[in-house]
Amino acid sequence: MMQEFVKKEMAELDRVDAQAFKQQEKFPLVLVLDQLRSGLNVGSFFRTADAMGIEAVYCIGYTPIPPHREILKTALGSTESVLWKHFDSISDALEELKSKGYSIIGLEQVHGSTFMDQVNEITEPTALVVGNEVSGVSEEAMKLCDACWEIRQFGTKHSMNVAVSGGMAIHHWVHLWRKGNGA
Repeated sequence: MMQEFVKKEMAELDRVDAQAFKQQEKFPLVLVLDQLRSGLNVGSFFRTADAMGIEAVYCIGYTPIPPHREILKTALGSTESVLWKHFDSISDALEELKSKGYSIIGLEQVHGSTFMDQVNEITEPTALVVGNEVSGVSEEAMKLCDACWEIRQFGTKHSMNVAVSGGMAIHHWVHLWRKGNGA
């Protein structure tokens, strides 16, 4: 006999309001948006950051920032709950994070990367750098990375939307953090 699946009602989702979210403990992951062009992608990242309970989103350079119309369209209010900062320079952002003990991981297809599905442990706070929709993570950021994750792909394009690939990496990181910290 097949199990019947019934969608949960909104009241069953244990949602917290923005104020409670701001006060709850976050996972020590900062998402760094390195020169993204699309406010829609930025809004998607805000929404993912809220859903996954990560610490903050750093917007670099010309990356759109709230209250940009496209961000608000996809963020669905998460710009009110997620801590965010803007930096003119990627090096300023990453140097601040390094000084606070964060490991810097770039999400990029590079020589020397580690396929994300081979990463089995996270032990320290992390800054995850995702790059521009066309050119990827900047060379300036790559020089400051401690590691690079690559998503194993099997099709002809070997290219994914930045918000999709970033969401996959955020989920994987949170999963590993929870596994290693008894959550």
